[in-house]
Amino acid sequence: MRSVSPLWLAFLLAPAALTMLVFVAWPLLGAFRYAFFDFNGLATAGFAGLHNFTDVLFEPPWSAWTFQALRHNIVVFAALMIVQNGLAYLIAFALLKALPGHRLHQVIVFLPVVLSAVIVGFLWKLLLHPLFGVVNALLAAIHIQGPPWLGDAETALPSIILANLWHWTGFPALIFLAAMQRIPAETLEAARLDGATDGVLLRRIIWPLVAPAATIIFTLTFIGSFNWFELPYVMAGLSGAPGGATDVLGLYFYRTAFGSVSSGLQDFGHGSALAVLMFAFLAAVSSVALRLLRRREVDIG
Repeated sequence: MRSVSPLWLAFLLAPAALTMLVFVAWPLLGAFRYAFFDFNGLATAGFAGLHNFTDVLFEPPWSAWTFQALRHNIVVFAALMIVQNGLAYLIAFALLKALPGHRLHQVIVFLPVVLSAVIVGFLWKLLLHPLFGVVNALLAAIHIQGPPWLGDAETALPSIILANLWHWTGFPALIFLAAMQRIPAETLEAARLDGATDGVLLRRIIWPLVAPAATIIFTLTFIGSFNWFELPYVMAGLSGAPGGATDVLGLYFYRTAFGSVSSGLQDFGHGSALAVLMFAFLAAVSSVALRLLRRREVDIG
């Protein structure tokens, strides 16, 4: 077998490497550099050291906005981890049983995933409209007064989470289904013969065997929850309306770095500091979580 020339390999890899350098590595390095400078409009106004970082973490009103957005991201993460992934696990098990029409149901479950987040956001914004939305119309049919879903601080964030559940549940469901289909049929049949119910199968047999899939799903859920931007932006606006009830770190970073009607002019220094802190937080927690989840896979194996 002929060996491949290193020059030929370099030639093939050069376009991808150049793209990563220009559109990923260079912006990351730029954001890290900007985090240590004050800005006057688009121009740097002097070295600020760690001042931007201490502002967004400890100095009001920056710190209050930072931790309010972080709390909302944590709520989103908990809801998606428990409700979305739990529902996806049950849907995958139902599809595994190959009931009549299960292939059609696979398509139906996965179909929302292929839609753009912008389309999903506008769709659910219409469905949840307090005056002519379908959701309140259905509630009115059974004599229930529906709330202004996106206009009430109590229901705004749960409404956006609901839209996200509809949009993304199919993705972890198909990953779980693929993992379940790799389990030998003899294993499940033997458990059935021993009297295992569906609940026992889900908890004691299937769950340990789909640990690698769960690692992927949990990691992507964590990263996606703390990078949340498109749905809250489309459904609630850049300010996290109403009254900051839907504000998350992605929105907070964007309007700080690039400006908005409510926050005024852009501030690349504080915005870059937020971006660096978000990157460091996601990288650190994801690394620890991956290590722990991989160890769980080995222990189960």
